[in-house]
Amino acid sequence: MNDDAQQPPATIAPSVPNTITLDTPIQRGATTIAEIVLRKPNAGELRGLSLQRLHAADADELLKLLPRITSPSLTPHECAQLDPADLSEAGGVVISFLLKKAVRDAVLQSA
Repeated sequence: MNDDAQQPPATIAPSVPNTITLDTPIQRGATTIAEIVLRKPNAGELRGLSLQRLHAADADELLKLLPRITSPSLTPHECAQLDPADLSEAGGVVISFLLKKAVRDAVLQSA
């Protein structure tokens, strides 16, 4: 008898929406980047950055961090050319990465 069939289904935690569809796509040569994915940075990738300023979605801090965590990987110049609405959305995603899981889940459930 297979014990897997009797296991209750795993609960799925709310996911953090970390894909951003750009209002103003980035043109890189012949390639158009219309969507970027942000991944949660590790502590080393936050080196030299102010967590307080990241929590406040400070544009300078975000522009330093984004080239480290975007896929496809954006250059600092490309990040500086982001539409303000796209930068703001990226800031919201970055803030969610900095929250403890319980706090983030509570915020996502109340949204």
